[in-house]
Amino acid sequence: MNVVFLCQRVPYPPDRGDRITTYHVLQHLLGRGARVRVGCFTEEARDLEAARVLSDRVTEVCAPRIRARLRKAQSLPGLLRGQALSLRYYQSAALARAIDRWMAEDPPDLVYLYSAFMAQYVTQHRGPVRFMQFAELDSDKWRQYSESSQGGVLSRFIYGREAKLLLAFEQHVARTFEVSGVVSEVERELFRRHIPEVDPVVLPNGVDVDHFRSTGDAQRHPHGVVFTGVMDYEPNIDGVQWFADECWEALRAEFPDAVFRIVGSRPTAAVQAMATRPGIEVTGRVPETPPYFDQASVAVAPLRLARGVQNKVLEAMSMGTAVVATPQAAQGLGQVPDDTLIVAEGSDATRRAVAALLGDPSRARAVGQRAAAWVRQHYRWEQVLAGLDRAIDPLLRGQPVQQ
Repeated sequence: MNVVFLCQRVPYPPDRGDRITTYHVLQHLLGRGARVRVGCFTEEARDLEAARVLSDRVTEVCAPRIRARLRKAQSLPGLLRGQALSLRYYQSAALARAIDRWMAEDPPDLVYLYSAFMAQYVTQHRGPVRFMQFAELDSDKWRQYSESSQGGVLSRFIYGREAKLLLAFEQHVARTFEVSGVVSEVERELFRRHIPEVDPVVLPNGVDVDHFRSTGDAQRHPHGVVFTGVMDYEPNIDGVQWFADECWEALRAEFPDAVFRIVGSRPTAAVQAMATRPGIEVTGRVPETPPYFDQASVAVAPLRLARGVQNKVLEAMSMGTAVVATPQAAQGLGQVPDDTLIVAEGSDATRRAVAALLGDPSRARAVGQRAAAWVRQHYRWEQVLAGLDRAIDPLLRGQPVQQ
């Protein structure tokens, strides 16, 4: 099987949400004996080394550099041309030339795309099976930003404009590509409302249950709380700020030795400033997150701008750490057994849920153990990627996809 694999970021190492998924999908395709060419972008110096490592494992890599500030400036003319700014942000003449060459010289059987932004490179290429893994409709994130923005009328206008234009592009892609994928039944229902003539395949995120496995309670802080995630991503920033502002002071009053660790790369200035508050630590990038789960009694996912299957929730559950999540962070998982994942809506409910677990270590451990068992039953990558095979194999044989 010959594959062109397109994604926003270098699919290695698996250290953040989208990169975790693309890494495991890529490894799965390579494990099936596929010849793979990868098109993606590098954002920082460490990505250049990651792309070099990846080039030893696949047939070819094209990974032009994105410099965020310059790209944002170059995207602004889209305001005058009726174009979605995020699509312009991910435009690259070098990548377009590479993809066109791959299509002409060694036509692929499959084009796998993660993120609708990458679809602009193959809308004109008919012939191969094009699997568009939307994961979530990015247009709906911009709608949420528009509704929650504190930046004034102009920001709300730009976000709303982006939502409208990007949805039109997503609709075109879904209607013309061979198969579309989303990460949850919640996303599937949203997709059907906006694009009713297309029924997407549900392929949830998975979790590496062998990597995210607890080593025990020796380092566990009885009143330790942890959040993990890339800390220049707006939903993560909003979530930890809300938790720190609305919940943390009361929790520290009840548990004076409590520690809240914000674990993740690229913390913004606003996130770093939280480290000046009593009991809050901001780590920045860490080699790996499992030790931080093992140091905590509770993991929080206080996301308010979210909907899909959250890797941070799956990883914490796999580690056997009790999780308190907002409905937005939890709903992508579907029906979770009682006392396996604690869902709390609003600041009062969140404070009470976290305090109940911090005050009852035996219950916190029991919740975590049930969570680990449940995740291992439902969210192993092997199970998820079997669903990918069921989606693409009939299409590669010229048969309709099996929903």
